[in-house]
Amino acid sequence: MDINSYSTWLEIDLNAIRNNVARIKDLTGVEVMAVIKANGYGHGARPAAQAAVQGGATWCGVARIEEALALRRAGISCKLLVLGYTPPSKIPEAIDQQIVVSLFDPDLAQSYLDFARINGGILKAHVKVETGMGRLGMLPKDVAPFLKSLRGSPISVEGIFTHFAQADEPQSDYTHKQIKRFNQLLAQLESADLKPQIVHAANSAAVFNFPEAWYDLVRPGDAIFGMAPSTQTLLGPDYLPALSWKARLISVRTYPAGSGISYGSKYVTSASERIGVMPIGYGDGFRRIDNQEVLVGGKRVRVVGRVCMDQCMLQLDAVPEAKVGDEVVLIGTQDSETISVDEVAARWSTINYEVVCGLADRLPRIYLE
Repeated sequence: MDINSYSTWLEIDLNAIRNNVARIKDLTGVEVMAVIKANGYGHGARPAAQAAVQGGATWCGVARIEEALALRRAGISCKLLVLGYTPPSKIPEAIDQQIVVSLFDPDLAQSYLDFARINGGILKAHVKVETGMGRLGMLPKDVAPFLKSLRGSPISVEGIFTHFAQADEPQSDYTHKQIKRFNQLLAQLESADLKPQIVHAANSAAVFNFPEAWYDLVRPGDAIFGMAPSTQTLLGPDYLPALSWKARLISVRTYPAGSGISYGSKYVTSASERIGVMPIGYGDGFRRIDNQEVLVGGKRVRVVGRVCMDQCMLQLDAVPEAKVGDEVVLIGTQDSETISVDEVAARWSTINYEVVCGLADRLPRIYLE
């Protein structure tokens, strides 16, 4: 793609994804399920899946069956697990497309059985266990009888998993308690010859903080894109950020003192000021808040006035050489300055996951090898 033909775009470094997956695989020594739900955390599901598999992932995890089916249509042939809810009517497609579903409720599983029997074939599944997340999952006491009831049925349970609530807080004992509950269940299932073949629990944070939870498979999400799971679980320099967000100046004008800038004239020039416009706004996922910064000419400049849906204004006095067509960096590096996704998340009072997942579909994504 010709970057010069875009006024704003995302650059996705596929080699960074390959690198990050390979490093996680080397660290843990087990299989890697690359979690690429929510359009690959905003990076693009199909290219992210391809890069992750090239980096050594043998599975991809998604939240919904629609995401899995889209990957199959895009030619992604690796093992796929739907980590969340699958409507019963989608079970025939799951069987036909070799998509693994999650079982977390016996009544829902019965509906899956009904559709599987009508369709024919075997539905592959993993059982999700509630050990302390307080979301989806079967209680440990119900798992053994549930697995026993599925013997000889068209549902083949090949895996069992749980999810951690506080793995990004390594000083907390909560994750150790979840692991203990999960291990107790696994021991019971082992003794009853009911334990599924594949056991997994570790999200990105647990990959780095709780090696005892690596089991047979790990499920990194944000880490494969080079994003830290939390401020308490930072990635080392060997993990590379995959995403940059850029734009171009589309206007540069000098305004006299007393000029109102943007809606409501909330910002008024105090003297003669050079004001630039970049074609990004809250319609692209750039929050409508004050005191934001971007990079122009390798320097930090302020966003002034209210962020509009499609544009926002920049105070360019610190960059007198700035001109129409110059590159603006919202996330990424320009010369020796960097604005990380974590910095943006802190400014927006949120987490890096939400920043990248909120990047609009209308932003062109350019994939770099």
